[in-house]
Amino acid sequence: FISKGRNRQDPSVSLFRDYLRLKTVHPEPDYDAALRFLDRIAEELQLPMKKIEVCPGRVVSIMTWEGTNPSLKSILLNSHTDVVPVFQVWRRVSVNGVKILLLPVIDMKKIDMISISSPGTLEIRCFQCFQRCRGQHLYEEVGGHKGMETFVKHPEFQKLNIGFALDEGLANPGEPFTVFYGERNPWWITVHCPGSPGHGSRFVENTAAEKLRQVINSFLDFREKEKHRLNTSECFTLGDVTTVNMTMVKGGVAYNVIPAEMDVSFDLRIPPTVNLQEFERQIKQWCKEAGEDVTYEFAQKHMNQNVTSTEENDPWWSTFSAACKAMNMTLEKEIFPAATDSRFIRAVGIPAIGFSPMNRTPILLHDHNEYLNEQVFLKGISVYERLIPALASVPAFPDEA
Repeated sequence: FISKGRNRQDPSVSLFRDYLRLKTVHPEPDYDAALRFLDRIAEELQLPMKKIEVCPGRVVSIMTWEGTNPSLKSILLNSHTDVVPVFQVWRRVSVNGVKILLLPVIDMKKIDMISISSPGTLEIRCFQCFQRCRGQHLYEEVGGHKGMETFVKHPEFQKLNIGFALDEGLANPGEPFTVFYGERNPWWITVHCPGSPGHGSRFVENTAAEKLRQVINSFLDFREKEKHRLNTSECFTLGDVTTVNMTMVKGGVAYNVIPAEMDVSFDLRIPPTVNLQEFERQIKQWCKEAGEDVTYEFAQKHMNQNVTSTEENDPWWSTFSAACKAMNMTLEKEIFPAATDSRFIRAVGIPAIGFSPMNRTPILLHDHNEYLNEQVFLKGISVYERLIPALASVPAFPDEA
């Protein structure tokens, strides 16, 4: 936080600080502490809380604001409590005489508290008087995206009868607020390069390393082309191109032994505009060109390319954008460059957008010195106070009548 003193600290900021103190850091996040914290908040707000164990030790907790007609569709506000590992936690700096405390807050705890604080600063009865059943809060406790993929197939998820989902987004260092209506597909691929083994003193033909070099060159040459497309197009954002990054190389047993096999792994993020079948054919061709018996396998391969409508005649988008316009907010629509749980929600046919009400904030995703200006955080609460009632008031669709 950038804060100007505890004496004037807003109650929502105090709540956020308490939440940040919970040690939900990987590789051993204290999920039980997070659940107890959310239980306490639900009790204070007099909201029902349901817990669903998706897999052993991994629990999804659902806090509900129920309307007068629970049979109608709900709004889902989705976020997670676990955070990435921290290397430098309580580091303090000073900017323009203001003390700044640097710690991991951007991904993802700020959205939990913005969501909770929004109804907390209003009369809950206002939400209970909505003509539609809106406002399902789902906090992902399942320890990774695999848990959410399992949960959207769970019978209890179907009972939520979700019409629209708000998920995590990114900060924006400028004045506009970024809204993500789709995201790139993550492909994690390992290429296996077998070859002739031998002694390190000889020129052995057809080695694994020679094939490995050809594979690496093919992937990284393509990477340079995509990087060039991004850097030379004024209309492209990172989510509009395919990123390729080599992340692991394995092989070898000793300095003087030529290995019989070497592996190389890549992290690819592919935008929804790319033909995925054609792209995989290109990968097959690269492997074929590298040499005999070069194969590949996926550790992760997402193929769903659904995007959420941002047409003005779409009732959800028009309501969302109109509410933001009424608050004099400028929106920038983009494809999310990484991956969020929205991809699983869209895959089951539910429209979802990624939105974190944080402008004037550096993009510090997964940075160990994340920070958030106190006034930006409080502004985010006021934004949600306007957004949630607006989305909750979207008229019933014909199939809901």
